[in-house]
Order: sequence, then structure tokens, then C-alpha cells
Amino acid sequence: MLIDTHIWVWWVAGDPRLTDKHLAAIAREQSSGIYVSVISVWEVAKLVEHDRLMLSVPVADWLKAAETYPGVSLLPLTTEILIDSTQLPGEFHKDPADQMIVATARVHGMNLMTLTCHRHDAKSQQKCSVPASRSSISMPRWSPDASS
Repeated sequence: MLIDTHIWVWWVAGDPRLTDKHLAAIAREQSSGIYVSVISVWEVAKLVEHDRLMLSVPVADWLKAAETYPGVSLLPLTTEILIDSTQLPGEFHKDPADQMIVATARVHGMNLMTLTCHRHDAKSQQKCSVPASRSSISMPRWSPDASS
């Protein structure tokens, strides 16, 4: 299971925005791996740079600890992921980091845990996942009870 940047930050920080169901789903996946796109490292550093995320330690120290969190593995950006990020179905919003995270899930055939719908018209936070098939256009909702 791939986790979005905000899920990773909230999980490491013990943020109450992650429900017991989210935490149970993460715990269930830890033995097989919790994956984070390397673009999330950049995204966390940018959030700190622009004072949109405050950490109790320098960002490099936080990232070093977060990268070694139990079960976490970073996934690199590949040419295939970068190309797929430019070919997402529908009217996908313009955030390049989100596009690369979604493409990472698609290329690896993984579910993506996020609280933000990656749809152009999403006005509220919703639980969503990314279809494993790159030919799929629908984006089914993610459920913490569903296996990945």
C-alpha cells in the first residue's frame, strides 16, 4: 500500500486525523510494506520551507527518522512513473507531486491511502484510491476495511 504525503506525516506524528480504521489498515500492511513515493520527501521539505508544516526538529532529521519508520520503504521516481503522471485519466488537478504519487500507485499496482480525492472537481476531503490498472478511468473509493 502506498501512502500519500499527509498520511505519512500524520502517521509519524501520531496525528488524531488518522482514525483507528486508518491505523489498523496501516498496521495490517506493515509486514508486507508501507510505501512512500520519494516525491513525498520533497513535498515535506517544501511544506516546511513555506511554513505550512512545523516540525519539532530540523526537516532533514525528521525525514531521516520518518524514512526508517517501521515497515516504510521509499519508492523512487522512474521514467515510467513520470510519463504516467502526465497521462492520468479524467480531469486530474494540477499538483505535480500528487500526480507523481498517483502515478507511482498506478505503475506499481498498489492502493493509495489518502484523505484527499485526486479529482479535479473534489471540493471536500474524501477517502479515495487509485485504480491499479492504468487503463481504468474510474477511481474507486478507498476503504480501511478493504485489503490492498
